[in-house]
Amino acid sequence: MTGRIAPFHLAVPVHDLSAARRFYGEMFGCAEGRSAPDWVDFDFFGHQLVVHLDASRVGFTLPPHHNQVDGHAVPVPHFGVVLEWSDWQSLAARLERRGVEFVIAPGIRFAGKVGEQATFFLYDPSGNALEFKSFRDPSQLFAK
Repeated sequence: MTGRIAPFHLAVPVHDLSAARRFYGEMFGCAEGRSAPDWVDFDFFGHQLVVHLDASRVGFTLPPHHNQVDGHAVPVPHFGVVLEWSDWQSLAARLERRGVEFVIAPGIRFAGKVGEQATFFLYDPSGNALEFKSFRDPSQLFAK
């Protein structure tokens, strides 16, 4: 690799495009790109996230699988982004002020160990699990 970080593209199912627009657009400030009657592109922190309408998602249930990680039941599958430390803190504080329901509340995982990170998890309105994390030392992202 050249050292340049390439944006990812991820498509996820949603049961309600209006709810997805509020969640990703209003709550996270993700700019909307192209759209059609059954999908919407978002600039998800510099990455391309596409939500696709899937009527079978109505009445979703939480993901059935969780892995224990540092004392927390982490939902699998999940996706998210790694933010700068101050950006993560600002986002976590803003969501807490809004009364967002977290699956795993903002906190520090692996404190004092290799890979120490700030993290939180939440679900979008269609039950897609998201993780937002940050490393005080970004070089620890892939540290063993």
